[in-house]
Amino acid sequence: MTVPAPRLSTADRTPSQDTVGALGSIEAADYSFWYGAKQALHQVSLQIPARSVTAFIGPSGCGKSTFLRSINRMNALIPDTRHEGAIRLDGEDVNGTSMDVVQLRQRIGMVFQRWNPFPRSVYDNVAYGPRINGTGSRQELDAAVESSLRRAALWDEVKDRLRDSALGLSGGQQQRLCIARALANQPEVLLLDEPCSALDPIATQKIEELLYELKSEITIVIVTHNLQQAARVSDRTAFFYMGRLIEVDATQSMFTSPREERTEAYITGRFG
Repeated sequence: MTVPAPRLSTADRTPSQDTVGALGSIEAADYSFWYGAKQALHQVSLQIPARSVTAFIGPSGCGKSTFLRSINRMNALIPDTRHEGAIRLDGEDVNGTSMDVVQLRQRIGMVFQRWNPFPRSVYDNVAYGPRINGTGSRQELDAAVESSLRRAALWDEVKDRLRDSALGLSGGQQQRLCIARALANQPEVLLLDEPCSALDPIATQKIEELLYELKSEITIVIVTHNLQQAARVSDRTAFFYMGRLIEVDATQSMFTSPREERTEAYITGRFG
């Protein structure tokens, strides 16, 4: 299996000095997670730099989506789960007693594998977050909707359809609308769980180009089974296997000279 090298050199893709201290840094320390009696994650320790794209790769059931959903406590919605260790956003434990979960999910937006726009207009989808967060004036809402749609590279395609149902958009447009909806809350982090798996190549390319543009503003973490996609869009790649973090490195180094034999076997297609 041939995996293309990242578009930019390692030096260009490494987070720059001006991101030091930027909001959106994530650190996991010996983080473990259980669904009932089944342990899904084993002592994961990982640092995700602010304003960069980090890809999680690995075979199905390896724990990468579980870890992604732990970052904004989505797994807490599942009965009979527990965790040990910590995940910190800008130094603050996301599971700490002082962390407000509503505020956490405003700071950490999420986009799922299957697009899920509300059965409302394009405008109301994007305005939903600002409205529930207290933005009441029409002028402010209009500005937030336009800004978010522009950031999601969707404005030019829907500016004349803002009052139409979001369900009338194409799949790729609906996925970008979901990204715009997340961006409307001004998050520090954007989590994406297989966001392109159900999209055609043209729509996938638009999403990938969007992620490249957004990483200068926010931290992006993406789960993908598509190794070519990980190589194209990410600065760093983390390989998960059987609930354990096996290796994490700059993407170019990971795909050209992985340190772990299991990483090389997965990247070259010998299993997975």
